[in-house]
Parts: sequence; structure tokens; C-alpha cells
Amino acid sequence: MFYYLNGTATLLTPEKAVIDCGGVGYLLSITTKTYDALVNEGVLKPDGNASEIVVKLFTYYHVREDAQELYGFYTENECTIFKMLISISGIGPKAALSILSSLSVDAFISAVASQDAKSIASAQGIGLKSAQKIILELKDKLSSFSFTYDGSDRTDSETVPDTDVIKEAINALSVLGYSRQEATKAVKNAKGNTVEDIIRSALAGLM
Repeated sequence: MFYYLNGTATLLTPEKAVIDCGGVGYLLSITTKTYDALVNEGVLKPDGNASEIVVKLFTYYHVREDAQELYGFYTENECTIFKMLISISGIGPKAALSILSSLSVDAFISAVASQDAKSIASAQGIGLKSAQKIILELKDKLSSFSFTYDGSDRTDSETVPDTDVIKEAINALSVLGYSRQEATKAVKNAKGNTVEDIIRSALAGLM
């Protein structure tokens, strides 16, 4: 129903944001990653009040028998991961927000690719069994899904990643089903210095 909202930010907390669009204030639940991005964009004044600048948040409209809720995300990729998470039985919007508040999109993709359940389970309210189920459910979906490029796979540094980082990225892509040759070539052409950055960039190239 709502793809994104583009309007004036009138309220911002680590959990909520209110966006005024044409005189209507939409209340959205957000992740701390989205909150941090909006703070960096200058939404908050030094006194902590919203600066009322125009922002754009991608949205998901969630309908339950007893409630209708809007969720907002700074990037389309974060919104996409959120929708993937809540498609898993037993993972609701609250749990999905917790995961995306704990891990960036790149870190989450890397955790799934490397089957790092402990990193996912570090999110508040997420147990190890739930994390393992998430990996099982999303490993194939993430390997075949084409994410929107939002610049998160690039860094300003021109330094070359160390060998261990490259090896870890290649292993993670191999886990996703790519051949060793495909993974090596993709990592060679990838941008970034961290494992998460390289995997994100390599996946974009492979897809």
C-alpha cells in the first residue's frame, strides 16, 4: 500500500519517527540503524527536537486483527530484509526490527552466508534456534535476490583488504552455492575492505 514516504520529519526517537506528508503525520516504527542514518542526515537539532527537514523512508504496512502499523527504513535493502524476515514462521515485526537494529544489512547478509548464527542471535529477543532457522530459510533467497545498489558496498579507502578477509568472503560465497571459481572472480572485482562490504559488492556483481 505504501512504498515510501517523502515528507517532513517532525519526531524522531531510536524506535519511532513521525513523517508529515501533506499535513498528515505518519507514525513509523524504525530500526536503530535507520535512526542513526537520520541523525547523520541532520534530522535532530542540538536540543534533541526534530529539525523538520524533508526525509524519505521506505515503508512496510503491517495489518493484524488488532492493529495496523507502519514500519520505516532508511534504505530499500533494509526494508527488503525486513520483509524476508517476517515471512519466516515465528519471526514477527518486533523480532525483525531487533535483528536489523543489531546488524546492518551487509552484516546480516554476511552472517547468513557464513552461517554465523551467533551474530544473528546477538539481537535482543532472538535465540540461537531462531537464528539457525533464519539462516536455513533465507540462505537460498539471499543468494538469488538482487538488491538495490545504495552505495553501502563502497568505501572511501583505496587500501587492499588483507588475505584473511578475502578468504572469508570467498568461503561465504561458496556456502551460498557459488563455485570456487565464481566466488574468487567476484571477490576480486568487489569493492570494500571488510568482509561484509566485499560480500555485498560481490553478490551485486554475481546477480
